[in-house]
Amino acid sequence: MSATIYLFTANIIVWVGIAGYVAFLATRTSTLEKRVGQLELLGDEHGDG
Repeated sequence: MSATIYLFTANIIVWVGIAGYVAFLATRTSTLEKRVGQLELLGDEHGDG
């Protein structure tokens, strides 16, 4: 295989890794936003906020 094919393959692998990491961060952010919302509601119930 030529160097161009290796370079193209490595480029694809890097972008797949970046996309996976961004998807992971989006999922984690969504989960954290839900937990913060729950904590805010819990704080309101106790008269803390």
